[in-house]
Amino acid sequence: MSPTLKSTLFNIFLLAFLAALPGFSGATEDWSKLDPGKKTKLELYMTPQQAQDAKLANPGKTLFVDVRTPEELTFVGSATSTDANVPLQLIDTDKWDDKSKQYVMTSNKSFVADVDARLAKKGMAKDDMVILMCRSGHRSANGVNLLAAAGYTNVFNQVEGFEGDKAKDGPTKGQRTLNGWKNAGMPWSYKLDKDVAYIVE
Repeated sequence: MSPTLKSTLFNIFLLAFLAALPGFSGATEDWSKLDPGKKTKLELYMTPQQAQDAKLANPGKTLFVDVRTPEELTFVGSATSTDANVPLQLIDTDKWDDKSKQYVMTSNKSFVADVDARLAKKGMAKDDMVILMCRSGHRSANGVNLLAAAGYTNVFNQVEGFEGDKAKDGPTKGQRTLNGWKNAGMPWSYKLDKDVAYIVE
């Protein structure tokens, strides 16, 4: 049996196992209603609980990557089960966007190479499970598509992100209170492990 077939079969068994766990509702999620901006070419999605369950079930063969900027992880916090911070975009403090009233974000040109390096560090292959998370599921969707184009076949978008979606009405209108890692009560911290941090040397 080829290594690729073994990995594929293992992932099938892993997902079947996870589907039986309390809180893992992948088998019943209706992803057809997902925000188009969060959909990916691979069509593989997870909620925060599902991502946490998947990582805990097979930590050695699951790469959990936060694709937010280092600044976001520093000041907003990060999931304690994250393997790496590999930003999809970086903040350019030399440029300002008057329309959005924020600093301009520029693409991280080494994103795929950086994920490749993290994958190799764990002794994993491109058909092993990779989970991407951003603030609310849009940047991570773009990251999934970049990895898919580079030959990755098993990359999930954690569609709610770390902070979640903005409430459209009510007392928290405009705030990210609808869903997301933090709002779901998943483990997180303001302290970041140096091995997880994105450090350009």
